[in-house]
Amino acid sequence: MKKKSLAAVLSVVFAAVALTACGNGNSNNAASPTEAASNAAAATQAASGEKVSLTYAIWDSNQEKGIRTIADEFESKNPNIKINIEVTGWSDYWTMLEAGATGGSLPDVFWMHSNEIYKYASNGMLLDLTDRISQSADVKLDNYPEGLNQIYNLQGKQYAIPKDFDTIGLWYNKTLFDKAGLKYPDENWTWDDLHKAAKTLTKDGVYGFLAPLHNQEGYYNFVYQNGGTIITADKKSGYDDPKTIEALKFYINFVREGLSPEVYGDAERADLLKNGKVAMGLFGSWNLSGFTENEYIAKNFDVAVLPKKAKQASIYNGLGNAIDAKTKHPDEAWKFVEYLSSKEGQERQAELGVAISAYKGAADLWINSNKTFNIKAFVDMVSYGVIRPYSNTTAVWEDKAYEALKPAFSGKLPVEEAAKNAADVMNASLAEEK
Repeated sequence: MKKKSLAAVLSVVFAAVALTACGNGNSNNAASPTEAASNAAAATQAASGEKVSLTYAIWDSNQEKGIRTIADEFESKNPNIKINIEVTGWSDYWTMLEAGATGGSLPDVFWMHSNEIYKYASNGMLLDLTDRISQSADVKLDNYPEGLNQIYNLQGKQYAIPKDFDTIGLWYNKTLFDKAGLKYPDENWTWDDLHKAAKTLTKDGVYGFLAPLHNQEGYYNFVYQNGGTIITADKKSGYDDPKTIEALKFYINFVREGLSPEVYGDAERADLLKNGKVAMGLFGSWNLSGFTENEYIAKNFDVAVLPKKAKQASIYNGLGNAIDAKTKHPDEAWKFVEYLSSKEGQERQAELGVAISAYKGAADLWINSNKTFNIKAFVDMVSYGVIRPYSNTTAVWEDKAYEALKPAFSGKLPVEEAAKNAADVMNASLAEEK
């Protein structure tokens, strides 16, 4: 998913914060005299029994309803804490956080992503949760997948707690499959099956398959199924790997053959599915609520595991709940995050169908939350899931690689040339990492 890079002014602010912390010998979370006074006043407010209001920032409106229910349940147990949920769309969300970081007014609690964690954690913008976790009876990191824990751990300190995880599924139009006399996709489907079905289904103004220029919900999955990679263990680009190029050629060829529209935007992808203009497409498990509420998709679509090539793979990732390092209410913010991360909070998230809870053992509750689609497919893919490629500067090189690949999708450059260009710009970016 395309993201905006950090503004130059924010880099200056971050650098200033880091230099100040190093210069006075205090931790990155140290407060100025003014901030200390403000925090003391906030603590007095909480101690007096006066209601404390916390902002909880998220970017997915489809999850808001379920999260509101969980927040209401938390408030009933903690009547002195009020949770205000603020929803900001994906692209604007990061702009909002950047502005908040610059102005010293981040939300109290907010979602964090693997693409952005290093930027915020390394510059002292996130509260170090390590000690709070070790003293908590309700939060044990052993209850979460180690791969997700590591995303939000920097130099041995934990800056966010996994909220959920997701995989990518193959959504298909059952009605169109029935009309064409095709069997539905299943765990035995290969790339050849996908291509053959796409050719059969492309007719009457409908495209057989949706192959957008999208990484997590697109070509990343094909790259890893083919034995390729996006980033190597020694932090080099994998775009020039022959197996990666082969996968990109297969994927982009859907567009070149006219089996897929040439699509770049997220809203356009969803509209094509909702309007019956594509018979198949890759979408993540986080779309479940929105797809269930859409009458056309709920009636005509279902979801299956992804087709395979050299091996099976589905990109997975997981969000984390983080706390502003300078929140005026750190204890109350932690109490909320602790609840969200507890067995009770995580199971409620699963039961309400908000997302696949990161808590081990909660997946079945999520599966049982939705009878419209075969969402068990998402959980079945966890065993061969591949963590979404990331490094300390993912948002930077991902944007650059995206732009380098565009000419291949539009047919202006051969895939191999565009892929090697993507490798060059990505390697240049990685070389600048600390």
